[in-house]
Amino acid sequence: MARFLALSDANVTSALSLSFTFLQLFLAIILAFTAGRKLPSLEKWIITWLLYDAMTHFSLEGPFVYFSLTGSVNTSNHILAELWKEYGKADSRWLHSDPTIVSLEILTVFLTGPLALLLIYAISYNTHYRHFVQITLCVCELYGGWMTFCPEWLVGSPSLDTSSDLYLWCYLVFFNGLWVVIPFLLLWHSWKEMEQLHSSKTAVAIQKKKK
Repeated sequence: MARFLALSDANVTSALSLSFTFLQLFLAIILAFTAGRKLPSLEKWIITWLLYDAMTHFSLEGPFVYFSLTGSVNTSNHILAELWKEYGKADSRWLHSDPTIVSLEILTVFLTGPLALLLIYAISYNTHYRHFVQITLCVCELYGGWMTFCPEWLVGSPSLDTSSDLYLWCYLVFFNGLWVVIPFLLLWHSWKEMEQLHSSKTAVAIQKKKK
């Protein structure tokens, strides 16, 4: 009976944690499509991602940094610490203030989060620095993902628990994979936009020479 209750509590925590993340995504979609209603569809979806990205950095990773600098997730009774305790079942480094993880999250909260907001502004007002910020943000996200997992892989992944499909495919692969796949797609988007701009300028220069 005790084992069943423990399992039920774990399922409830998982469901609440996932519901919170999907609620953030839903809110990001509403905000992006409402505030950016005059923008092209692709730009609305990019802003949706950036809003979700910023929400995650500020509302989840911000508290994680606080918990880690004042103690640890494992010793905190804050409601948001419960979400990190759930994720910590898949990667225990998040429970005990691992220095590498905390260092990366400090950069994420104070650099990557603001960059996401700056990029939203740059897209909304079509500024000249839009793709510079987009590339910088993507590189930061990819670097963060690499440094989160590469050191762990090099020592045999002792902190990772892949015995559960939920931990492996949902917590570790899916949620971390978002911050790999989408930044790569945005880098490709910036590449194509710069390529198109260069082609247009080249065509104009050729026309001027002919005249």
